[in-house]
Amino acid sequence: MAEETNAPAAGDLRGRRRGQGELEAQVLAVLQRAPGPATAGWVQEHLDGGLAYTTVITILSRLHAKNAVSRTRSGRSYLWQAASDAAGLAALRMRRVLDGEPDRDAVLASFVTALLPHDEELLRALLDSASADPAVADRES
Repeated sequence: MAEETNAPAAGDLRGRRRGQGELEAQVLAVLQRAPGPATAGWVQEHLDGGLAYTTVITILSRLHAKNAVSRTRSGRSYLWQAASDAAGLAALRMRRVLDGEPDRDAVLASFVTALLPHDEELLRALLDSASADPAVADRES
């Protein structure tokens, strides 16, 4: 007798827990592939997994609050456009975690000591190039 399973079909987003920010990243990726500003309905149609329209609107609104997407009024609805990429969204999440901690120095020190050697080298190179950039130097003063 075949065993019954409640597991979702491949590609189906319903019925399983998603990692923090996973849906936001998927919606952002769909918007980046759009030929131009897109409606929430267009985004919904191009997502795998049959999310409810209201869920897509909620995700788009959250991305808008994070400045990851922009929106312009079109009749009674909005047209949405990506303003950031997945890396920018991940960086925002990292900054929010850091901002929520009382001892930023300890958190940053712990983060840096846990980096793989290649990642540490990359971070040092990025920090060096950022400190040489006059726009970044102006922001720090």
